[in-house]
Amino acid sequence: MKIAHRLIGPTEPPLVIAEIGINHGGSLEVAREMVTLAAKSGAECIKHQTHFVEDEMTEEAKKIFPPNADISIWEVMKRCALAPEDEIKLKAHAENLGLIYISTPFSRKAADFLNEINIPAFKIGSGEADNLPLIRHIASFGKPVIMSTGMQNIKTIAASVEILRRSGVPFALLECTNLYPSPPEIVSLKGVTELRENFPDAIVGFSDHSIGPDMALASVALGACILERHFTDSRYRVGPDISCSMDPAELRYLIDRSREIHTALHNSKQRTAPEEAVYRFARASVVADRDLPAGHVIEEADIWARRPGNGEIPGFEFDKVVGKKLIKAVSRNKQLQWSDLVD
Repeated sequence: MKIAHRLIGPTEPPLVIAEIGINHGGSLEVAREMVTLAAKSGAECIKHQTHFVEDEMTEEAKKIFPPNADISIWEVMKRCALAPEDEIKLKAHAENLGLIYISTPFSRKAADFLNEINIPAFKIGSGEADNLPLIRHIASFGKPVIMSTGMQNIKTIAASVEILRRSGVPFALLECTNLYPSPPEIVSLKGVTELRENFPDAIVGFSDHSIGPDMALASVALGACILERHFTDSRYRVGPDISCSMDPAELRYLIDRSREIHTALHNSKQRTAPEEAVYRFARASVVADRDLPAGHVIEEADIWARRPGNGEIPGFEFDKVVGKKLIKAVSRNKQLQWSDLVD
């Protein structure tokens, strides 16, 4: 999978997506500063949320209050949505800093707008993961799609995945839990494995709403190729997603540690060249465990294995020495050599 210039997959370092979402509270100035700080922290990709509230919701939404807000979902999005001209400016700012800019459209109008301003990929949020007409509309643009799968199971997202498959667009599926923040009791790292097993043609990742970087980092060891977390300039800011947002220091930590885990994940089980010096002293050599005369037939009680490992007979060949005859006397703790022994 490729978004803009960035290859994404098991052989590549995880792509960390810093989602500013609606953390800017509707302020272009704040959004620009968040993007700047994300770039300085090493981010490659910024994700926004594109809201055209009247096309996104009905009047019924004015009666629905999210668990992480004290106003209706309509009012939350109305206050936090950037004007179209401001989002164009935000995209330009991100791209001028060398970042990939993507966004989540929550309506058909938002999807059309994002396609018109030429974003390189679409993000589909968990709430839209079973919105088949919207997914079909987004897929029709022929651009890569990253879809979060929170509040879904393998069976319920199959129809959405089939739309993406039939469209021929490259796609990624992100394990996600939609509580802000998500406690470990309900976070599913196993979901990363289940997505990989059931959708082998998908890039798999992890959209994290827990507190701290630990869950996201653990997902890398399970094969997550994309990590998405909310991002803010300061956790002291007010907003429904701030509690599970990372700040610049944590973003830098997540990028660095996830790359280290990815590197280690692909190392085979073997002794490495830098370990050779340790290997020479840390392993054991077979030695006489007491003074032994020439002509003595060695029994197990006559020998032992002790450090260092620079002797000729390593500890793992201990059993091969038993039953051999000494051709010369040896003293206790003398490292044995094969030339000391005959059958």
